[in-house]
Amino acid sequence: MTLTTVPAETESARERAGRIFQGHGALIVLAVLAVVGSLAFDSFATVANVGNIATSSSFLAIIAIGMTFVIISGGIDLSVGSLFVLGGVLAAYGSQYGLLVALALPLAVSGLFGLVHGLIIARTGMAPFIVTLAGLLAARGLMLAVSDEGAATYLVEDPAFALLGQGSVMNVGYPVLVAAALLGAGMVLLRRTGFGQNVYAIGGSEDAASLMGVPVARTKIAVYLMSGLLAGLAGALNAARLSSGVTILGIGLELDVIAAVVIGGTLLTGGAGSLGGTIAGALLLGVIQNLINQVGNLNASFQQVVSGLFLALVVIAHRFLGGVRGTE
Repeated sequence: MTLTTVPAETESARERAGRIFQGHGALIVLAVLAVVGSLAFDSFATVANVGNIATSSSFLAIIAIGMTFVIISGGIDLSVGSLFVLGGVLAAYGSQYGLLVALALPLAVSGLFGLVHGLIIARTGMAPFIVTLAGLLAARGLMLAVSDEGAATYLVEDPAFALLGQGSVMNVGYPVLVAAALLGAGMVLLRRTGFGQNVYAIGGSEDAASLMGVPVARTKIAVYLMSGLLAGLAGALNAARLSSGVTILGIGLELDVIAAVVIGGTLLTGGAGSLGGTIAGALLLGVIQNLINQVGNLNASFQQVVSGLFLALVVIAHRFLGGVRGTE
């Protein structure tokens, strides 16, 4: 959706700062932290550490790509953390039957969750928060049922599937390559297709979009289906990386995903945002975690405190700078 912009000659300094902050704020902070980390820690800028940051951030980034579409459309998906864990458990369980089952099983189940979410939200008008919260509980319950209340940890038995999480090309891990490919496809879909423009239009004003002939229900179903599929895919890749379907991961992950998207400049009210900003937000959270690990004497959970502070600062900044809207 193309929005009318303020002419350059009448744009105030505050509006200009808000526009720059929304589009590039996460990238600027990421660059600053990267420089600080390089100067403070000798091991921070090494090839091995950069690769570790990229790989660990790739799973969050994959889920955040789907969440970006959902939030731009004016919705929210709280189920992605549970679908991530469920996807990992199902992938590890399915790996005993080969690579195709290890991938198809988590994608089918998580995709079904996303499809049901989209159908309920689009057809009944129920609040996405409530619908996806119910999905969170249902996915977590299914994961516990499959894993015998978390007592059973399935190991990845297919070496071809394990290679998806542990292999690399020129020292770039396969999960990073998958995230990069999805980013490229997502950017084209969001910025260069009618579907992407429909997502922006619905987030800007659902009523206006409906009057313009935008297929609102179909678009909503598609974004929630996409979110579920990507959460399941990220869980499967993580299981391949760890060689097991760990049941304790993913608790609260949906909050990290939402934080990455919002820190990246996507407005929670919908209608504005970019995937480039989302990836910068995901990498920013990854760098923060890595710097905390570099310090050594801080608890890893301190990342949640820092992430919360960043998120609060972003919301305050958007409010102070006028909540500039657009499609950077």
